[in-house]
Amino acid sequence: MSDVVSTTVSGPDALRVYVNERGVSVPHGSVASDAVRALFPDLAAELDAGRQQLTDSRGLPVEASQPLVGGAIFRVIPVREPLR
Repeated sequence: MSDVVSTTVSGPDALRVYVNERGVSVPHGSVASDAVRALFPDLAAELDAGRQQLTDSRGLPVEASQPLVGGAIFRVIPVREPLR
C-alpha cells in the first residue's frame, strides 16, 4: 500500500475513483485500499483486518492491493460467515 494519499491531489498527477458512491482523487500509483483510506480511515482498518471486503461496481470481489485506474468504482461490504 502506498503511504501517500491525499484527497486534494488534482490535475495530471491524480486519479479520480469512487468508493461507496463518493469521489476521491488519489496519486497515480495508488492501490484500491488507498482510496478507501483517503475517504474512510476506519473502514480501511476494517478492510485491513479482514472484516470488510472490497468489490467492484458489479459486486465482484477485488483485491485491496489492486492498482487503481481512473474512474474505478468500489464498494466496501462486510465479510459474511459462510452458512453451515
